[in-house]
Amino acid sequence: MGEGTVGPGQRPPFPVVGPQGAENLSGLQLAGIYPSSPPVSHSVPMILSRTAVHCLAAVATLMLANCANQKPAEVTKDGKPVFKNPYPAGTYENFTAEPTYPKTFSVWKNEELLSRTDASNSSIVVSLKKQRAVLLNNGEIAMDYPICSGIPSRPTPPGTYYILEKIVDKSSNKYGKILDAQGDVVNGDADSTTDTIPEGGKFVGAPMRYWMRLTNDGIGHHIGPLPKSRRPASHACIRGPRDTMPTVYGKVKPGTKLVIEE
Repeated sequence: MGEGTVGPGQRPPFPVVGPQGAENLSGLQLAGIYPSSPPVSHSVPMILSRTAVHCLAAVATLMLANCANQKPAEVTKDGKPVFKNPYPAGTYENFTAEPTYPKTFSVWKNEELLSRTDASNSSIVVSLKKQRAVLLNNGEIAMDYPICSGIPSRPTPPGTYYILEKIVDKSSNKYGKILDAQGDVVNGDADSTTDTIPEGGKFVGAPMRYWMRLTNDGIGHHIGPLPKSRRPASHACIRGPRDTMPTVYGKVKPGTKLVIEE
């Protein structure tokens, strides 16, 4: 027989195996044992790859479970995220952080501080830009309320003022309405210094209850209507809400400081 040829009933001197089983088979051959087939050798990389697959599958399962438990983000009708106020409810920061603050008619109060506010420690700051005013107790905000300032042709002048007088029942002697002899309104936005009163008619001054005079030419802080648009609409006076102005009135005196800011 030629070299490498195996006769009937003979075992090959060196079984034909792959390189992975060569080292193990050489040991068996030395012992005179010839297995019918080479032993199976498991690859370490194969084991690691299977483990990694199981781990990834477990992680994916957990992620899907978490996603399923999460509520979808709330959005408005136009698709924008719903505003979440980051400040504690009831605080002034919470009140002013609300998107509705610039247009709201709501009044914020620090009830405890407001109860300690009086003519000895109070002052007022009016913001023309915000169309709001704050009543202060030694510089700390006790109340924040909406106001209405003067229209562009009759603007409320910024500056520092001091209350000159207080009158609960006050009517304007310049602005109001003109009635005819039958009592019908013929001019609902009249100026008594420039508009004509018909024969038998009369001028009725606009009510300005809880009046706090700031200037000698007729500018003051008092009860008055606030437009729904929250825009300036007065004849230079600073109007305030009907339910709020009695409180403000009761916390100040002639000489109390009132600052009007742009």
